[in-house]
Formats: sequence, structure tokens, C-alpha cells
Amino acid sequence: MSTTWPLVPLGEVLRLDTEKVSVRPDVAYEMVGVYSFGRGLFNKEPVLGINTSYKFFYRLKADHVVMSQLFGWEGALAISDDRFAGKYVSPQFPTFHCESDRLERKYLSWLMKRPSFWRELGTRTKGMGDRRRTLNPEALFSSVIPLPPLAEQRRIVARIEELAAKIEEARGLRRKALEEAKAILQSALNNLFMTTGAHWQPLSMTQAIIINDKQVNPTLPEYSGLPHISGENMQSGTCRLLPYRTAEADGVKSGNYLFAGNTILYSKIRPYLRKAVYVDFPGVCSADIYPIKVIDAELEPRFLMWSLVAPKFSEYANKLSGRTRMPKLNRTQLFGFNLTRPRMEEQRRIVAYLDVLQAKVDALKMLQEETAKELDALLPSVLDRAFKGEL
Repeated sequence: MSTTWPLVPLGEVLRLDTEKVSVRPDVAYEMVGVYSFGRGLFNKEPVLGINTSYKFFYRLKADHVVMSQLFGWEGALAISDDRFAGKYVSPQFPTFHCESDRLERKYLSWLMKRPSFWRELGTRTKGMGDRRRTLNPEALFSSVIPLPPLAEQRRIVARIEELAAKIEEARGLRRKALEEAKAILQSALNNLFMTTGAHWQPLSMTQAIIINDKQVNPTLPEYSGLPHISGENMQSGTCRLLPYRTAEADGVKSGNYLFAGNTILYSKIRPYLRKAVYVDFPGVCSADIYPIKVIDAELEPRFLMWSLVAPKFSEYANKLSGRTRMPKLNRTQLFGFNLTRPRMEEQRRIVAYLDVLQAKVDALKMLQEETAKELDALLPSVLDRAFKGEL
């Protein structure tokens, strides 16, 4: 922190400024909340006066600073603007006014985004347990902040905003790169199964597969230790099996399907999610999943798996299942699909190609996640330097 900047209690430059509005039962009030972790204000659902126990609300002004008494210690503090002026907060959200001749609101806004500031506020809360800790205005007022001259505050704000814009631009490029990588896989699926697949040999699903419909009690000792797969363990559109646990660990009580190795699991609920995976081990699965066994010797099981998430089957399934409130593909509809397949050698080549492509997408996704963590750490670092006088 700059040794040339004075340290000033917030109470010297911030004052309580609450406009109480009595709640009328016949009025709908546009409400505002405060995100934790310095993420700003947001609009909430309007509240009809008759549906609240509060006797009054606070009306927001464009120049207010807002604090959540319940979650201020985890960064639920923000500045208002014209978008929120005239709307309301509950009495749990006291509002304040900056003394503009000494404190720039945007300077305070960035300062309030610092995790170190939240931690310091946390030492001033009252109550036991995270969900009972409260922060009153006096605690906020007693917090000490570095207060350079207004011109320096504005320079710091401009510099922070410049760097924050670059960080956000980098985030946007990262998201775009990830979306483009995902689109590559979808484009490959579309090209293979919609274009090239138009010339493949037709195969009736009734001749190609069977569904294992043997239900078992997952609480019995012979089944409770088996892997349990539900739709939550299947990644949408990628044929990736996510981490799973045993039936006992998941606390499964109702009947499940028993499946053997070399099985395709397809989630029949909400087919637009395109969830299918290949398993080479025995286990039990939710009744919302079809355990599919390939019975045609000229059909590669993993080729069928990719077929079930490809555009042709997805469009078919969505069209038939979308007429209900909870989209679901029934067995008759599944077996009514017109499957096509090339020769076995070509099926294996396609599977290998899609596996490699998916692996590349996964690698890029992992790299992007690491980059995202680095970007997330950048802004706190910038803020730390800014309020130490190092920007």
C-alpha cells in the first residue's frame, strides 16, 4: 500500500442514506438484490406488498452504494446506477452515499471487489455460522481504506478498467475458441451421419439391438457394490462417461436396470441432451436409461453409440418426444429409427476418428480451463497492486 496515501475510516467519506417507503398491499415493488463476490446488483422478481412481512423497503438512487447485511462479508456490496434507480431493496440492504468531494464511487466499487476487503469485513460481523453472520453499517464505517486525492482515484479507476477490459477480452477469446472446438466435433458428426451416411446400408433396429429390461433391487448385496450410472454421469453430446459411484454410495433405493459389459447406455429422458456412453463393465443404471446390447455381428457397438448422438438420430428423437411436457423416447420410437451403417472396417475407422477428435477437444477444454483460472486470478492481482499504489 502506498505510504503516501492517508488511511481513512469509511465512515468519514460514506454516510447512511436510506429512503424508507411504506409497503402497500396493492402495490408490486420492483426488487433488487446484491450478488456475492463483488459481482454487482441484479433485478429480482417483483414483490406484491401483501406477500411480504416487511413494513417498508428502501428506494434506490442511481448514486447509492448497497450492502447486504447477511452477505457483505463475502463481497455482497455494489454501487447502483440508472438501471436500478427507483427500484427497491429490503431493510436487510442498507444504502449509502459517497462524499463525492473526497471519494470517487467507482474507486470504492473496485476496492469493494477485493477479497482482502471482504475478509477484513468478516472480522467485524456478528453472529455464529456463515449463514447467521451479519454486518451492520457501523462495521462498514469502521473499515479503513487508502484514500489518495480524487485525481489519483480517477487515474486508478481508469487503469483498472483498462486492464479489466483486456482480461474480459481474453475471456471472450477463450470462450470462442472452446465453442469453435466443440463445433468441429458436431460438424464431423453431421458430415459423417447426414451426408456420407446417406449411402450406407440400412439396418432395422429390431435386427441390430436388444434392450436389457431386467430390473434388480440395488440395495441387495450382489448389486449395491456395482457401479451406478444415471443421466448425471453422462456428458451431453460427447459420449463421455463422467465420474460415478456405486449404487450404495449414491443411496439408490428404487429398481434399476442391470447391465453387462459391452453395453451402450442411452438416456431416454430429454433426448435433445444427446447422452449416450459405452461401458465395458457390469453395473446398474437408472430406469431413465436404455441399456442397449448390439446383436448384429456387423455392427460395431461404439459406432452405434456415436450414431445415437449424431444429428440424424437426435432430430428423429426430438421430433417424436418433444410433444410431451417431459420429453422421453419410448421403446417403440427407438426401434422405429432407420439406422444405416457402412462396412465394419469403415465403422471402426469412423469410431477411431471421432475418438481422436473428441480427445483433442477435451485437451483444448482442459487447457482453456487452466487459462480461465489464470484469468480469474489476474483481476484480484491487479486490484491488489492498484490499492498499494503500484499501478
